[in-house]
Amino acid sequence: MELYDILEHLCGLPGPSGFEGNVVQAAKKLLEPLMDEVSIDRLGSVIGVRRCGMPNAKRLLLDAHLDEIGLIVTGIEEGFLRFASIGGVDQRMLPARELTILTKPEPLFGVVACLPPHVQTTTDHDKSVGIEDLRVDVGMNQAEAEKAIPIGTPMVYREGCFHLNGDQVCGKSLDDRSCFTILLRTAELLKNVNLDVDLYIMGSVREEVSGTGAIVGTNAVAPDWCIAVDVTHAATPDIPNPKDRACELYGGPAIGVGPNMTWSLTDRMVEKAKINSIPYQLEVMEGHTGTNGWHMQTCLEGIPTSVVSLPLKYMHSPIEVVSLEDMEHTAQLLAAFVKDLGKERI
Repeated sequence: MELYDILEHLCGLPGPSGFEGNVVQAAKKLLEPLMDEVSIDRLGSVIGVRRCGMPNAKRLLLDAHLDEIGLIVTGIEEGFLRFASIGGVDQRMLPARELTILTKPEPLFGVVACLPPHVQTTTDHDKSVGIEDLRVDVGMNQAEAEKAIPIGTPMVYREGCFHLNGDQVCGKSLDDRSCFTILLRTAELLKNVNLDVDLYIMGSVREEVSGTGAIVGTNAVAPDWCIAVDVTHAATPDIPNPKDRACELYGGPAIGVGPNMTWSLTDRMVEKAKINSIPYQLEVMEGHTGTNGWHMQTCLEGIPTSVVSLPLKYMHSPIEVVSLEDMEHTAQLLAAFVKDLGKERI
């Protein structure tokens, strides 16, 4: 499996929260050769299962969300689109941004209007424009725009992904399609391994707005253990992380440590990393993890849950950056965790 090829395919598809259909269908096709059965649930998440063949086998669920942040059209003024955010969009980077507008049957393209520096005042230079004051230019008049673009149409950043120097990849929606790619690679690493648990892999929807995709999927699977796989902030030279929360690119997967992760799972994850000489780092999560793990742990009567994160720079931007090396190491760690889980029951 070529990790970059999968990333390029998945990140090139639009799929903001609540509108993930295209990327879910693509994820289903990628998952099918690796699983015994793959389906899409009522809320839209894709769930695959590889059964170990043992009666009453325990169940392990690995999750990575497929949705991305985006925008949604709220009105039209003189042919320009008003809009609101879907998920945690940083309004500072919106002016002059290229967008894909998810109209049917074919998408349209637009740009977020910006004020040229020639006409900006000193005050304009020193402030960001609120999202309520921004507009999208689609090159249409009012009548044309009203006919072509219904209210409620979603929009996403136009960019896909591309290589940076070495093995680093830059692009939109690496949060969290890089981690779903990791789950595909994990399944590939386990393809010829005899498992002693039923392995479920979920590409969940709506994480950026509510986490309801993971909640519904987890309740349906009813696993004995959950692992939420998501991205975390990687330190950069201009914005270094505090020393007690630093995660580094090329430092390997970040294993979550804190009161909302089950300690026996955390300990097993660290042990498997050490035994298999897989680089790893610890990430202290003293409160809300900001991942689907926060919701999955309270499904049903409560489910032991772990959080494993991929270091990523420039989160929630169209230029997110990850390392393919870190992705491979994360997949290796998850595969090591899965092996003999039933025999080494925790």
